[in-house]
Amino acid sequence: MATDIKDTAHAVEAAAVMRLLPARPRLLALGEPTHGEDTLLDLRNELFRQLVEQEEGYRTIAIESDCLMGLVVDDYVTSGTGTLDEVMERGISHGWGALAVNRELVRWMRAYNEGRPASEQLRFAGFDGPLEITAAASPRQALTALHGYLAARVDADLLPCTAETLDRLIGTDDRWTDPAAMMDPAQSVGQSAEAGRLRLLADDLVALLDAQTPHLITAASREDWDRARLYGRTATGLLRYHHWMADTSPARMTRLCALRDVMMAHNLLALAERGPALVHAHNSHLQRRKSTMRMWQGPVEWWSAGALVSARLGEEYAFVATALGTIRHQGVDTPPPDTVEGLLYALPEDRCVIDAPGLATVLGDTRPAPRESPWFGYAPLDPAHLADSDGIVFVKDVPQS
Repeated sequence: MATDIKDTAHAVEAAAVMRLLPARPRLLALGEPTHGEDTLLDLRNELFRQLVEQEEGYRTIAIESDCLMGLVVDDYVTSGTGTLDEVMERGISHGWGALAVNRELVRWMRAYNEGRPASEQLRFAGFDGPLEITAAASPRQALTALHGYLAARVDADLLPCTAETLDRLIGTDDRWTDPAAMMDPAQSVGQSAEAGRLRLLADDLVALLDAQTPHLITAASREDWDRARLYGRTATGLLRYHHWMADTSPARMTRLCALRDVMMAHNLLALAERGPALVHAHNSHLQRRKSTMRMWQGPVEWWSAGALVSARLGEEYAFVATALGTIRHQGVDTPPPDTVEGLLYALPEDRCVIDAPGLATVLGDTRPAPRESPWFGYAPLDPAHLADSDGIVFVKDVPQS
């Protein structure tokens, strides 16, 4: 058993991460405490490359990005559809397609896949809903794609509506995407008569997809069926999200945050069916405990996608958090020595993988102080929940990208 913090630290390599785990997990989740830093994305890319090249069985990488946009990237890396410039603009949400490190990941995946059979190819997925913190997408893309898939393969009499009916009920997309609705529920169309009708039709379309599964997976590829399921999950999830955007109760933001992570969890569980995947997102979406955030109407807490998936998959879900020493360009300076980050900062390595349960054991009853972040964009580790992660990747200093 480790008796010293140094004994819990190892070089940052895929093999060292895998040694922390009792078995190869179906979903290996790597969290980050802040977004958009090249150092952390480089580290993600390198770990994925090692997992692939060391034949650990990982063929998919899933990132915190729009699940429907992600199909554009997946088509490119598997079959070369489109150009790299187009794909980076249209395939990754939150503006992260502009990051050179994400571009390098997609370029490398395409090069790796060139000439390989489909069974050996790398796959890309976004697992977030088509949501931003300020708005949610129109349900049009998901609903019309699901309807189109079914209309081409099942008896027209079984369809609950025509494509024209969907189009009429959806109306103009900007009704759905109005950013004013996030702050003012009265601006949301989510509880209109049309939205209510669309929720019922989406439910019927998903039920028809389920009922026709034996026929559908022989009539076309299983890949097409998987995509139809994604369209169904996204359509019902978006309509549910829009419904609660129109809510005026005090629980509104708690519910919206929870619904976003439910959409994430359903997408991750679907990816887990396909085979082992490396998942990368904010620590708060991947941790096994409740997430908390202070918003304009006060604090909210909800179960993260990681908590939901871990409850279902058990040891087939693993979570490795990333912790940082400094992000000086954001005002995050050397951590106080009595915090977890301060204890790790004192180690000689610039970056290391820590056995988190082992570290919790070494610390015993000596509970480190929680670190306070001077910058809202960085979330320090919670020392009370060290043992809830399987490991910690510690990066001493994050230079400006």
